[in-house]
Amino acid sequence: MIVNAPLQLAEIFYSVQGEGTFTGTPAVFVRLAGCNLSCAFCDTDYSVKFFASSGEVVETVCRIGGECPMVVLTGGEPLVQRSALELIGGLRAARRRVHIESNGTVAVALPDDVWLTVSPKERLSDSMAARANEAKLIVDGRVPYEWVARFPENVPVFLQPEGNKPANVTLAYDAVKAHPQRMRLSLQTHKFIGVP
Repeated sequence: MIVNAPLQLAEIFYSVQGEGTFTGTPAVFVRLAGCNLSCAFCDTDYSVKFFASSGEVVETVCRIGGECPMVVLTGGEPLVQRSALELIGGLRAARRRVHIESNGTVAVALPDDVWLTVSPKERLSDSMAARANEAKLIVDGRVPYEWVARFPENVPVFLQPEGNKPANVTLAYDAVKAHPQRMRLSLQTHKFIGVP
């Protein structure tokens, strides 16, 4: 029997989802350490702070989140750690609704009930684009229209202004109005209200 290695983690905290379809929904966030990309605009500290087994993470999620059913696995890139699949299984067994925020570069088969947000940066796996429940495109000086066609037409495309900067907000706002059938605006609302 193969036992997965301990997870490398940056933090676990209880807050609300600030972006995308589930904005405003309470969720426990499990930030896995590490990423396979180095984006210049990344505003997240995903360095390793501690190690834990999948079981320990599930226990922590249940303790700090209480009855909150939603758990968001984020990073960095959560799917670069092979033990992430074991964690997903443990969370589902604990009756938690698993959401994953991924850059879409690591092709992984996920259960149908796992919500997948794909935010492409440098490259994108076709299978992950096809599996996505929503796409999140970062607007940083320009709207990255080149990614839109990579996602199925029924997948909502959220434009998220980098850093909520006014110039990026204007670009995203104008693009959403120009493409109302396909695009939505997603602001980082957790930053506006000062929570993690």
